[in-house]
Amino acid sequence: MRILHLTLIRKWFDAIASGKKKREYRTIKPYWMKRLWQREYDEIWFRNGYSKGMPFMRVKWKGVTTEQFEGKTHYAIILGKILEIKNYP
Repeated sequence: MRILHLTLIRKWFDAIASGKKKREYRTIKPYWMKRLWQREYDEIWFRNGYSKGMPFMRVKWKGVTTEQFEGKTHYAIILGKILEIKNYP
């Protein structure tokens, strides 16, 4: 299975978990170009922090595009169905 691992601050983790946020944005830089552009994944694994027992969420990958966000062009990771959430209230 092809998995994209991403760490989020609590505000954005909560927004995705609640279903309000349907895209995750990343700045267009060489690092993200290698990880996102013309790549395919099966799932995105989000975590909130690095400690043992941190909140964790599996989300279906729906693709990536470019979009305007806060006046700049960013990669927009399109989020699908939430498959699993652990250690989250």
